[in-house]
Amino acid sequence: SQGDIDINRAQRSELHQLRRSIQMIFQDPFSSLNPRMTVFEIISEPLLAHGITDKSAREQAACELVARVGLKPEYLYRYPHAFSGGQRQRISIARALSLKPNFIIADEPTSALDVSVQAQILNLLIDLRQEYRLTCLFISHDLSVIRHVCNRVAVMYSGQLVELGTVEEVFCNPLHPYTETLLSAIPG
Repeated sequence: SQGDIDINRAQRSELHQLRRSIQMIFQDPFSSLNPRMTVFEIISEPLLAHGITDKSAREQAACELVARVGLKPEYLYRYPHAFSGGQRQRISIARALSLKPNFIIADEPTSALDVSVQAQILNLLIDLRQEYRLTCLFISHDLSVIRHVCNRVAVMYSGQLVELGTVEEVFCNPLHPYTETLLSAIPG
């Protein structure tokens, strides 16, 4: 099973299958989207890479995904430059969901967005996590975002894991000085 794969020693075929179940949402949606590809091509590229060659099946999947992330189906044949930062991040989220992964790594997915759009994207991620039964590794320096989105928190300092616990445990009873510093930086 995929849980038994040692990624340091895995064969190419094992890694290919593992990549299907793990997807990534990057910090900057503009630089993570190919400007020469349409939204359809961006969302369907992972499907094509994993053997789904039927264009109508890819179009149907892309259409369903853009609708699910709050975009209009007519956006499928536009290019990334035609969209706002929040819309680009929605495209990135749709691409990450295209292979129906069970694990998503979200690397500061709202830090490059306007504050007004951040809450919309966070709420979308929360809804999608529940709907698709996803496990998300949400990477952020913003502990107010972590408190809103996460169930468990791992605090890293100088590349080392220094604290791990539920949101309540870490926020109410921080054990490491760095965690205390991060918590003291949260506005009012």
